Amino acid sequence: MYEDRIRNPQLRSRILSAEEAAAYIQDGMTVGISGFTRAGDAKAVPMALAERAQRTGERLRINLWTGASVAEEVDRVLADAGVIARRLPFQSESHMRACINRGDVMYVDQHLGEMGEWIRAGELGRLDVAILEAVAITEDGCIVPSTSVGNSPTFAQIADRIVVELNVHQPESLEGMHDVFIPGPRPHRQPIPLCQVDQRIGTPYIPVKPDKIVGIVVTDRDDHFVEIAPADADTKRMAEHLVDFFEHEVRRGRLPKTLYPLQSGVGAVANAVLSGLAASPLQDLEMYSEVLQDGAFDLFDAGKLRFASSCSITLTPERARRVMNDLPAYRRHLILRPQEISNHPEVIRRLGVIAMNTALEVDIYGNVNSTHVGGTEIVNGIGGSGDFARNALLSVFFTKSTAKGGRVSSIVPMVAHVDHTEHDVDIVVTEQGLADLRGLAPRERARALIERCAHPAYRDALAAYFAAACRRGGQTPHLIEQALSWHARYRNAGTMLAPTRQEV
Repeated sequence: MYEDRIRNPQLRSRILSAEEAAAYIQDGMTVGISGFTRAGDAKAVPMALAERAQRTGERLRINLWTGASVAEEVDRVLADAGVIARRLPFQSESHMRACINRGDVMYVDQHLGEMGEWIRAGELGRLDVAILEAVAITEDGCIVPSTSVGNSPTFAQIADRIVVELNVHQPESLEGMHDVFIPGPRPHRQPIPLCQVDQRIGTPYIPVKPDKIVGIVVTDRDDHFVEIAPADADTKRMAEHLVDFFEHEVRRGRLPKTLYPLQSGVGAVANAVLSGLAASPLQDLEMYSEVLQDGAFDLFDAGKLRFASSCSITLTPERARRVMNDLPAYRRHLILRPQEISNHPEVIRRLGVIAMNTALEVDIYGNVNSTHVGGTEIVNGIGGSGDFARNALLSVFFTKSTAKGGRVSSIVPMVAHVDHTEHDVDIVVTEQGLADLRGLAPRERARALIERCAHPAYRDALAAYFAAACRRGGQTPHLIEQALSWHARYRNAGTMLAPTRQEV
């Protein structure tokens, strides 16, 4: 069943059980596992490690590196077993999140495009074991990844030992879709020779020294994809606002009719907005992104998307079955790259990417909080949004104007945590409208955001705050003693809405 996927005969003798492979991992080690947004992640060995810790009661605390988020059951069982001491660079699982917010797990919320550089420079220390999912191993012992590439090439290069999870559930037709390239050493590094979205610059496999592969675990597990909220009236309006903006930019000659390559972040809002472009008159689009969600395949199926370069394919369960069954029809339009290349500032800027990401909240000057509720509780992490926002031709952020049934305004006087400064935010879109902040001074940005993006229930209060701050003065006017009062009110009263006079 698997011998035709292990083409190096010497490696066929290294088949292990997940439990035997997990025995290579000891207390205090650093472990890197494949996976990016729940796609192509190592599954069997991490779960066997957690089961071992719970069964034996031995002290077992490791540092866990990934590409981005991994299967929810993997992070969950590791968190519940108390195995994780340090986690980076991204996660999205509720049990792991709780451990992080309690301080039980030290979480490094890292720009995804930088991590490969950190690892190779030795800034994070030694990598003891890498566990990498594959669909095949070549005659030379090189690894063919599955539905993501992530940080796996760097893990394979740096790790002392490699365990391969050969997943026979993943279709063999994935082979040939990958383009693995690692930038050269500093300080005399050559430019990354990528000038077109569909260009290949590397190898269709991860180069590996076969002697580093200490075991192969044969698995038959699907990626743990999850359902996401479908488009609703609000996200449809956001898509309409964005299409109107694109058409305006085309008419003004600032964008070509095919736009520039699109990037879309992870999540229901970003996915729904991207899907909304399928009903637009836009044609021959390209994507240069870190993740391809259902919305990208909506564009493929609508004949709108010509080609997509990504780091992973992350779909809802039903859509994943359809795409994997029809993969030969899609594969000529797809390339999967390491996250260091998909998120690389040099390439993003060269291609003129239009970045589209989501925000938890935006303040009246355009600063964006995309990670921390109330400024303290981490949700998931910054992911790759910072890589794209800082370097894109256009940096667009989406958020619904309110949350929690209207009790929270997503447009606030001051964000409680800053992930993306006003200097990296060009366009803000809510269901209320779109604010183009390019070329505006702080006071002009505030007026545009309040008038076009804030919910009517909060608009007058925002305008009153801004007017009072302007009377005090400053380039970026604030009432420091009141700037976070909306967040305090929500914490204490469960709503950001100010009490009416009758309630007082």
